[in-house]
Amino acid sequence: MKPIRKFTVRAVVPGSLSALEELAGNLRWSWHEPTRRLFEHIDPVLWRTCERDPVAFLGEVDPARLGELAADGGYLEWAERERAGLREYLSEPRWFQSLGARVPATIAYFSPEFGITEALPQYSGGLGILAGDHLKAASDLGVPLIGVGLFYKSGYFSQSISPDGWQQERYPVLDPDGLPLSVLRDPDGSPVQITLALPDGASLHARVWKASIGRITLLMLDTDIPTNTDELRTVTDRLYGGGGEHRLLQELLLGIGGARAVRSFTSLSGTPAPDVFHMNEGHAGFLGLERIATYIGEGLTFAEALQLVRAGTVFTTHTPVPAGIDRFDRGLVERYLTSSLLPGVEPADALALGVEPGADPATSAFNMAVMGLRLAQHANGVSKLHGQVSRRMFGDLWPGFDADDVPITSITNGVHAPTWTDPALLGVAESTLGTGDTEHADWRSDALSDAEFWNVKRRMRLQLVEDARGRLAAAWSEQHSGSAAPKWISKVLDPDTLTVGFARRVPTYKRLTLMLQDPERLRSILTNPERPVQFVIAGKSHPADDEGKRLIQQLVQFAQQPELRDRIVFLPDYDIGMAQVLYPGCDVWLNNPLRPLEACGTSGMKAAMNGALNLSILDGWWAEFAGDDYGWVIPSADAAGDAGERDALEAAALYELLEHHVATRYYERDGDGVPVEWVRRVRQTLATLAPELGADRMVRQYVEELYRPAAEHAAVMIADDARSARDLAAWAARVRGSWPNVQVTHVESGGVDSPHVGDQLQLRAYVELDGLSADDVTVEVVYGRSRADDTIDAVRRASLAPAPVTDAASAAASSGPRLYTGTVTLDRAGAFGYTVRAVPRHPLLLSTAELGLVAVAT
Repeated sequence: MKPIRKFTVRAVVPGSLSALEELAGNLRWSWHEPTRRLFEHIDPVLWRTCERDPVAFLGEVDPARLGELAADGGYLEWAERERAGLREYLSEPRWFQSLGARVPATIAYFSPEFGITEALPQYSGGLGILAGDHLKAASDLGVPLIGVGLFYKSGYFSQSISPDGWQQERYPVLDPDGLPLSVLRDPDGSPVQITLALPDGASLHARVWKASIGRITLLMLDTDIPTNTDELRTVTDRLYGGGGEHRLLQELLLGIGGARAVRSFTSLSGTPAPDVFHMNEGHAGFLGLERIATYIGEGLTFAEALQLVRAGTVFTTHTPVPAGIDRFDRGLVERYLTSSLLPGVEPADALALGVEPGADPATSAFNMAVMGLRLAQHANGVSKLHGQVSRRMFGDLWPGFDADDVPITSITNGVHAPTWTDPALLGVAESTLGTGDTEHADWRSDALSDAEFWNVKRRMRLQLVEDARGRLAAAWSEQHSGSAAPKWISKVLDPDTLTVGFARRVPTYKRLTLMLQDPERLRSILTNPERPVQFVIAGKSHPADDEGKRLIQQLVQFAQQPELRDRIVFLPDYDIGMAQVLYPGCDVWLNNPLRPLEACGTSGMKAAMNGALNLSILDGWWAEFAGDDYGWVIPSADAAGDAGERDALEAAALYELLEHHVATRYYERDGDGVPVEWVRRVRQTLATLAPELGADRMVRQYVEELYRPAAEHAAVMIADDARSARDLAAWAARVRGSWPNVQVTHVESGGVDSPHVGDQLQLRAYVELDGLSADDVTVEVVYGRSRADDTIDAVRRASLAPAPVTDAASAAASSGPRLYTGTVTLDRAGAFGYTVRAVPRHPLLLSTAELGLVAVAT
């Protein structure tokens, strides 16, 4: 019999154990091992059964056991120490507080998903996990950040695999009252309600849930409230669910509703209003329009408000392929972007922000990433290679400029070590190396012997083997109406066999089945009697991606063969909980995407932090960190004739590495059974690579390279009744009006009839400014090595100076082209090329390409 309604009844904890409730209410427990040990001590078996979620756990603990602990002075003292530690953590100055006064007051960080813990399943993959790690690292560093997202009633989905290998989805409903959340309330106790005006007089309402992520507050908007119609209550039903209109409503709520929720929260809590807004992908782009509408309400024009919003906005792109960008039908967006939703904003002005370069404004799709870049003066990709890809991919927004000029930088993602480092590794660092900071421990110290380290690694591998067997047995029982799992499941995998992990979302470009290119070759590697290899694989395909599901089915069917099923397993329902066992248990982490389609790929970082070596295509983060001590590079077959040939070549390289390099090195043992060279590489990885991969490094970079400059720039723009924003908007309009007639009309050179190194190239360039002053324009020579394809490599630039106007006759002549002069020293031999260009100049522009205007000599 099914219940008509479900809700969570919270446990009554004895007053003397109130510390447990306070500790459970802050998600710092998701990465703070001492707090987790405190809860585990109560009932270790039940703790694991409740998936290490203290809120659910306290609801299941036998009241008699809580009564025992309430009378246990030693446990009470322990709990109070942990509570005092949490309170100190929340209030003490940390790294950010050491930076002085010129820092952001508050940063609002918007993301469609956040992966904090498996107990709060509001994530689908790397984007959400990255967002969760960003919040955690910001908390550890004391960065005053507010997270903003949506609360999805059914999260993403739970995955199961049918007997024939097909992915099946379930959408279990979450009860927010049973989660570590609280409702944002007004002073009178009533819930804060965010409202968006919809077409035809309708309204979308949302309540706001708060989660405490250490020092960080995460706000999540939820439309499942009685004031909405039944249809609108489902807007936040599932992450990345529904059709185009459903997704549009989610993104309107995230951006516009999220910005309004931030205003309510800061007003109620006394938190300073954000001076920096960070969009984690384009899903939250509408927040910029909401901020523009707010400034218009304060007396600015759209153009002036746009300059002010851009100054304090950071946009991070995570996709290296155009197909990964959200696009909406223009007519649909036009229907929703009304003056009721965004007072003062003309729909035409808003719609223009999402028009793709060169497209017909009347018919083209509305591109969320394009809007995000137009609304942000600060933008970045998530690895060095991805930054290069992004500058090419979005280069049409800055026509006439080379990719190197495109104002998109890069900050390579990082992972939050305390979340992802296995407790066994943490334990040996504490007991032997004298620190709980596994990122910066001296892993090469003689205090830790190779044998002891290898024993720890085996324990982590055994933990994975036991976990995998348990998951496979549970999946079998689910598939077969509760019948007991067959005995062979209890023998899958081996804690003493080289273990390769592969787990991620399953779009086609990540090539889940590359390893199956030559099934017989893979079979021989798996079953090698002297150097066997085993694979543990997991991942979800988007419910609408049948091609991804077919890849999973192909792999599952291969793994179901009786002679292979103990050497290759697919684990269903990949989530944070599984990942925290999978990464530590692997010896090698495999990543074989189509280069350069992996923006970053942080799973390999998490594996490295747990003593695994990487085996990867030179893509994402691995392209900048790969080293012989850290793993192996799978060579890319970039010259292949087609996709099939490329897959075949790269799979052959993968087999060769696995069989003759990875396995050979792994099974080279000393007299004690320790693979000494392997262990040396792993310890080197932990000592020198892991510190570079941390989310703390990443967040420090965001603060120094993006947040602080954005806050400083926004402060300049908003000062004195937004005088600078007004001036910049007026100047930009004037420059855009004249620019069609700005030309480099003629260039003369001299001094290099027979050029040698050390000679000076003397330049005279005539530039038509069409009424602009010399202060409005920079004229520069762009030079470097000339290539056969008529491009310039290793580009350098030097400004040319306007020739002085000395008398009335010259002043009259200056109504025509203006003369600019300068010299370039030829400081290296070889092919040389140059051109002259004019670009707008203003002290408030952060890049010469910012306006997308350039005039180049022809």
